Amino acid sequence: MTSVIILSITTLLILYLFVYISRNRHEDQIRTAFFYTLGCLLIWCTGLIAQLLFSERFNINPLYFDYIVYIGTCFLPVTYFFIGLIFAKTKITFKKRYVLLGAIPLLTLILIWTNDYHHLFYVHYSTDLAETVFGPYFYVHSVYTYLLYFIAFFYLIKYSIKHLGLFSMQAFLIIIGTLIPLVVNILGFLNIVEISIYITPISFTLAIVFFFLALFKFGFLNITPVAFQTIVDRMSNGFVVINEYYDIVDCNRALLDIISSTKEKIVNKNLFNVISGYEIDEDALADILDTVQKTDKTKTIDKYFKKFDKYFTIEFSSLKNNNQFIGFLILFTDITQHKNDLKTIESNQEIMIERERLATLGQMISGIAHNLKTPIMSISGATEGIVDLINEYKSSIGDPEVTKEDHLAIASDMTEWIKKIQSHLEYMSDVITTVRGQAVAFSDNTTFTSFTIDDFVRQVNILMKHELSQALVELEEVLDVPSETIVNGNINSLIQVVNNIVSNSIQAYNGKLGQKIVLHIYPEKKKIIFKIQDFAGGLPDEVKSKLFKEMVTTKGKNGTGLGLFMSYSNIKAHFNGDIKFESKKGKGTTFYIIIPN
Repeated sequence: MTSVIILSITTLLILYLFVYISRNRHEDQIRTAFFYTLGCLLIWCTGLIAQLLFSERFNINPLYFDYIVYIGTCFLPVTYFFIGLIFAKTKITFKKRYVLLGAIPLLTLILIWTNDYHHLFYVHYSTDLAETVFGPYFYVHSVYTYLLYFIAFFYLIKYSIKHLGLFSMQAFLIIIGTLIPLVVNILGFLNIVEISIYITPISFTLAIVFFFLALFKFGFLNITPVAFQTIVDRMSNGFVVINEYYDIVDCNRALLDIISSTKEKIVNKNLFNVISGYEIDEDALADILDTVQKTDKTKTIDKYFKKFDKYFTIEFSSLKNNNQFIGFLILFTDITQHKNDLKTIESNQEIMIERERLATLGQMISGIAHNLKTPIMSISGATEGIVDLINEYKSSIGDPEVTKEDHLAIASDMTEWIKKIQSHLEYMSDVITTVRGQAVAFSDNTTFTSFTIDDFVRQVNILMKHELSQALVELEEVLDVPSETIVNGNINSLIQVVNNIVSNSIQAYNGKLGQKIVLHIYPEKKKIIFKIQDFAGGLPDEVKSKLFKEMVTTKGKNGTGLGLFMSYSNIKAHFNGDIKFESKKGKGTTFYIIIPN
């Protein structure tokens, strides 16, 4: 009677889990495997209860009840194997060879149902295992059964420790659940302890309860290891993980803070039920998810949520394991501040342009300071040389051994030093004049003058010398116009534009040494063309269409997008000219500054 009560309680527990899984499985593979495993246990336990209640009372051969019991017993190791396999791989693709797993269980059923004719399974059957005499096939069935159990147990233990950590609650429950039927059956099979036929299903039921708690109650499918969960909870970006049936299976604290909710309110809920109050077009969202799943490409949208008064960039990605689609990852990046910054830029464009000018001026002055350091050091050395000669000359006065030729030699050396000082001073004067002109250009662009090509090239070289030498990039000048050709306009504005383009070309090489930039100046009808060509990677397609129309940059956080925007405005306003460009991916970029002449 005690066995009946225990088995009945076990059966009710299995039935409860069976109904729970059947109502919530959504064709999810791990849940489906549990569903069939519980079904096998239900058949097994129900058959044993019937055997206990009716075999003696109605004098029915108890072996006949095994005809039913073994339907569950034979296929339980197969369903158990699939639990372990799916647990290890998250999701599997059905393969034809999996059908072969049912061959031994099916043969076992046939031999049990026909046992009276051959006794291959039972030579003598008894509900007391000590009195049962097994036939030769029983051992084939047992080896196969334990093999599947051991493989399933291996997967469960190995991957619970790997994914969850040895000391996590989920891993602990899975390991304990695995050991219960394993230990019970080994002890019984080796006759170390006496067990009845009713103990085995009870032990497997206990194992399933532990697995159920680990996988569903404690949410293994929804929970990452503690250390990783701590990291993602500290992320400023929110994320939510959706399974292939659009159920929310995980999220982080940042997302919960964004929507002012808790995990209990959204996890295990359908995504479309959760978003009903968040101003999201469900049809558009469904289309995005469908596209992401089919194309395996990331999809990004910007969305303003009136409820939070915030802007978000929402990125949709597909999740795969072993090339099997298992769900979606949706990332939420708060771009409210970025949007506000763009509004500030638009409303204060002049301020931003002035800041860019000052930054450019600062960079230019830094380069000039470096350029001046060399002549200053040379002048310092020359003065020391002259001082030495002066001292030598003083000591020679009145010395009868010092000849007229010696005095002339000292004077000649002084003259050489002075010539060197004069050349360095001339260079410094050119640098200062160039810098002063650029400084004036930054503060006042209304002055229109004229200049020669020679003046223009010389000043470009002076201003760009430091940046070019630092990057080990050569500026090659090709002049197909006379150097004394006069160009009408503000030389400083043109230098600013050309230097900005040359600087961009230097950066386009991204540190690659030994490269060159070609500055080609040539006439074309009644115009002079200033062609600046590099041989770097070219411009991205998305930048080409709006290069001079708005503030865009290819330098990420290191660029503002003002340089070329300002350059285009300068040429239009100060020269009545134009800027055009050509760019080929992997070939390079060429800018054409067209100045009427």
